[in-house]
Order: sequence, then structure tokens, then C-alpha cells
Amino acid sequence: MDFQKFYNGKEFKAYDFLGAHLLPGGGVVFRTFALNAMKVALIGEFNNWTEAPMSDANRKGFFELTVPDAKVGQMYKYVIYSKLGRIEHCDPYGFGMELRPAFASIIRDLDEYTFTDEAWMKSRTLNYDKPLSIFEMHVGSWKRNENDPNGWYKYDEIADDLIEYCKGLGFTHVEFMPLAEHPFDGSWGYQQTGFYAPTSRYGTATQLKKLVDKLHNAGIGAIVDFVPAHFANDYYALKEYDGTELYEYPASDVSDSEWGTRNFIYARREVMSFMQSAANYWLSEYHFDGLRMDAISRVIYWMGDERRGVNETAVEFLKNMNEGIHVLHPTAMLIAEDSTSYPGCTKPAWAGGLGFDYKWDLGWMNDTLDYFMKQSDERKDLPGKLTFSMHYFYNERHMLPLSHDEVVHGKKTIIDKIFGEYEMKFPQARALYMYMLVHPGKTLNFMGNEIAMFREWDETKEPDYFLLQYPMHDSFRHYFAELGKVYSATPALYEMDYEPEGFRWVTINDNGRNIYGIQRYAKNKNKDSVIALFNFSNRDQVYWMHPEKSCALEEILNTDWERFSGRTKEVRGRFVRASSMNGVPIQLPAFSAVLYKVR
Repeated sequence: MDFQKFYNGKEFKAYDFLGAHLLPGGGVVFRTFALNAMKVALIGEFNNWTEAPMSDANRKGFFELTVPDAKVGQMYKYVIYSKLGRIEHCDPYGFGMELRPAFASIIRDLDEYTFTDEAWMKSRTLNYDKPLSIFEMHVGSWKRNENDPNGWYKYDEIADDLIEYCKGLGFTHVEFMPLAEHPFDGSWGYQQTGFYAPTSRYGTATQLKKLVDKLHNAGIGAIVDFVPAHFANDYYALKEYDGTELYEYPASDVSDSEWGTRNFIYARREVMSFMQSAANYWLSEYHFDGLRMDAISRVIYWMGDERRGVNETAVEFLKNMNEGIHVLHPTAMLIAEDSTSYPGCTKPAWAGGLGFDYKWDLGWMNDTLDYFMKQSDERKDLPGKLTFSMHYFYNERHMLPLSHDEVVHGKKTIIDKIFGEYEMKFPQARALYMYMLVHPGKTLNFMGNEIAMFREWDETKEPDYFLLQYPMHDSFRHYFAELGKVYSATPALYEMDYEPEGFRWVTINDNGRNIYGIQRYAKNKNKDSVIALFNFSNRDQVYWMHPEKSCALEEILNTDWERFSGRTKEVRGRFVRASSMNGVPIQLPAFSAVLYKVR
């Protein structure tokens, strides 16, 4: 490790030095950074939990000890003496940890597994002009294991089923909710204690590598949630690690977050090196294809409150980290979950931006769901809920999320938010997802959305797959799969996501009738475009469409087809001749959408 870089906040490989590392001739060297500790000792299975003093090795704050008898799989802790007394800590740079409520770190061999995904890693891109449809999932509840006391499968045990599931629904990538170690199941991994330790709930580092490798070899990307804003408020982890606020703010009004966690202090360069090394670690060691960074608004603004102003040192950290990660991993996606209008989120850091590749469009999400919560007669006065996103869309590279945050805590699930009784919700949900498909931007859906689940997500239960016994849910899942198939096969739906010339409104609200039309273009505009028409009203209507030029329209997907529990008989290869001068009448059933290929 470059110590000057570490102290200056420029180090991206601090984990190569700090933590527990196997030595070529046997044994393990342990190193920790505790700048203000009076003394540090090591305890573990290898010394019968008897304190062994660690030396600062003439480097102030760095404590080190080599243990010849230490082996992979053994547990250990650091005992730190300070003004707070004697406190046992897990290793901030540890590569494994015990299952909660225990907290010992575990020696892992990060070279134990050899990846076989060279072809994938060599060919992957940031997907700006390629399909990117993300399946967001929680490993512990996507599929429950009846033979495990906690109901969990191991990382590699879910690989084959997950691959089959994603391929069947047309997802290109999986996004895992946080996998770093955390003490409270109900935090879903967003309150972490082991930033370098894959949670032992689902297995070891090697098992996680096997999962990612299998996904890659099946042609599916893997993204992981990354939490740079805060850490769990547990005495044994980062909290007052060396007896002082080494990782957090000292002032109570900014040190504690709204979630009862501690906020990272990025004015300390050692903290910058800690976190950006963690980002590099997950991408380097586990071959993840991207990081979705949580709660970026809490990093940009003091306590996430724009009225308090910009946290300049934290913004500097984001820019430095993202720029450095792009140098080390040019094809790894950096995705911001940012609810603010802070400019330049996806602008390169070297050009003054934050340096993310994508930003979640939470405005689109809120407006769209609010529109579908309204009854038909109210919608005619709300066209801005569907059109406003296109006024700002090209300011950033936006991603359209319908994530876990929208299906918990009394918010209702996606389908349950939609206006109407049970049977009325399904055709509207199909139209909503067609709108999501055709709107510019890559997409993300949380598990359960694909089966139109009504029960809010619970991390202790798997999605209600039994719903597929019922025709409306089963046909909705088939419709969802058809969307995925059409998406990947239609360049007009992804090649020009971030180019204004790739989109145009065909019609907006059509004289208050809740009819909308969108045309999307591929890079070869003259040969590849699609038109989608939407009837978001509760009555059948006819829309006279006037295309840009005379053409033939091939119907490739209709939300009202009978096999999706609609009323329209499906006729494959049906063409409609459309004259730009005279137009053509299009029948649009209530709460429906139709997608045409322009020929």
C-alpha cells in the first residue's frame, strides 16, 4: 500500500495491506489502522483468545502482528485500548465475519476460487446503447430454504435457479441488495459492520464468487448495492474504532443519521481511502459489473438536507472515488440512487461532475405511480405526470426504477397502488409496464413486481409465487416475460436511450382523452423505429394516427391480447397501412397499450 496515498485519500487498494493476509510460507499477517489507540492486541482461535500485543512497526497508527499458526477459516478480533477502555472489535478490513449477533472476523483466502469469465469481462460495456434490464433482489428472501433454520440458501446454491429465472423474464442483470456484513436483518444490509465481508448468512467469499462467475458464464451481469453514506452504530465495528471518532463526525448533530447509524466523515482522507478501496474490492475480487450507490443525497448534502448546503469534502470524495474506479474498471457501472437535483451527477468527474454512469430517476417513478393511482377522469388533467420527465431526462443518464423502496412500509406494492378493484388493476399494470418499456432509460424492477404481488415485501418471506396458480397473475408473468423478449430484440428501445433524437411524442393526452403516443428510434432511424399507443382511460376509444410518413405498422405486442387476460384476439404478422396525410384509425381498448414496428 502507498502510505502517502492512504493519508491523502488517494488509495484504492488499502485492503491489500490492511486486514488478515495469508503468507506464502504459511501463517497470517494481521494489520489494522487505529490512529489514536493506546495499544492494540490480537485474539483468536489460533491463540486460544489470549491477547497478543500488536506492534506499530514504526508507523504511527498502523498495528501489525504475524501469527505462524493462523489458518483460513479461523476467527479473530482486535482488542483496542483507548480512553474508552478495553473494547473488542471486528476487523474493518476483514474479508469474512461470524453470523450475527456474534461479530468475530474470519480469515478468508481470496485466491481460493479461480474465475472462468474471461470472455464476459473482456466484452462487457457500460450498456449505454445496449439492453439493460435489472432484476433487483434480496438473496435471503428471493427463495426460502426449508432445510436451513434461518431459511437461507447459500450464494452458489441459488445460481442455477436465478439464471433460469432471469433468462425466462428477459432480465440482463441482477442487482443484489447489500451483501456486506450487517447485524440487523431488518436493515436489509444497508446498516453495515463489515464493509469487506460478504455476509455469512449466505456463505463465504468463495461461494459468492461462484455465483457471480456462473451468472457471467450464462450471459447475465451482476450489480451489488454499495453503502457509502453511513455505517451501523455498533460498538464492535467502526464506531469510535480507536477510542475517537476515526470514521464518523465528532459533532452529534451530524454524526448520527436518521436511521440511527453513523455518518462517514470524508474530511478525513483515511476514510476516503477506506471506502473507495471497498468499492474497488467488490469490483476486483468478485467481478461485479457495477455498484448501485445508496443514499447519495446524504453524501452530497449535510444530513441529506439541501437547506443545510453542500458537503464539499464528501462531494470531493464522490468525484475522486468515481474517477479512480473508472480508471481501474472502465466498464463497471456506477449507479447513483440520488433524489436530488444536484447538477452533473452523470457528468465525468474530470469535467466537474460526480462521475456516475447512471442516476435513478425517482421523479419519473413518483410521477408515474401518482398518475396511475388516480381514476380515469382525474388523469385527463394530469398529462404532466407522464410528460414532465422528458423535460429534464437528457440532463443526466437516467434509469427508471420500481425498486424495493416502493413495495414496503405501507406504500403498497406496484399493482396495489393502481386505481381500482382487483380485476381493474391488471390491464392498467400491463399498460404501465409498456409505458416503462417505451420511455427512454434503462429499467430496474424489484422481485415480486413480475408476478403482480399484492403483499408488501418482507425480508423473512419469499415472494408469493403461489399466486401463479391464478390466471390473472400467471398471465401477467407471461406478459412481463414477453416485454423482456421484445425489449432485447428491438434496438429502437435501447440504442438511443440518451440521445434526444431517439424519442418523440406522437400525441399527448389527445384532447383530454388520456391517449398518448411515443415513437422510439434506433441509430438507423430510417430502418428501425417503433410506435407505442396508450389508452389510459376506462373506455374503449379510437385514435386517428398520422405517422411522420406513410408506412406499414406491424403489431408486435398488445397488452390486451387474450393470452394476457385481455379481450383482443392475437393475430401475428398483422399490418396496418398508415398514411401520413389521411391517418389511420387505431382501436384502443380501455386501459391498454399497443406496440408497433414501423415498416
